[in-house]
Amino acid sequence: MDFMTSIKTCFSKYVTFSGRAQRSEFWWFMLFAFAGQIILSIVDSTLFGTVTTVEGGFEAQTDTPILSGLFSLGIFLPALAVAVRRLHDTDRSGWWYLLCLIPLVGIIILIVWWAGQGTNGANRFGADPLGGSGGGMGGGDDYAPSTIPSVSND
Repeated sequence: MDFMTSIKTCFSKYVTFSGRAQRSEFWWFMLFAFAGQIILSIVDSTLFGTVTTVEGGFEAQTDTPILSGLFSLGIFLPALAVAVRRLHDTDRSGWWYLLCLIPLVGIIILIVWWAGQGTNGANRFGADPLGGSGGGMGGGDDYAPSTIPSVSND
């Protein structure tokens, strides 16, 4: 998967936490998020600069990250969703993402898991995003059977 396809995929699956994401989809989107933050932070500081106000003899400086803040809000859910789908590809629950709340150690563990190879074939979270077959769900393009009982249209 290339850079543009990854971004399109992540935004088309804006809040889709089910399924799996391959490594390239995750890392290309993280590069987009990182580069976007840096570029928009530079634009923010250039356009809005540092505002200095003097009140009661005290000097206060404030930076207003308007553009980078809006960008962060716009990519928060897609970034969270692709991180959870990437954990699913390694056959781990998305709840493992809460490891990032543990300072330093948690994010290191998550990075190792995100960088690792996903499970070959289908796993409990869906078909292999690389198209490999195997597992209990048939081929790579099949979905798990529905657990919703069918109701007649009488």
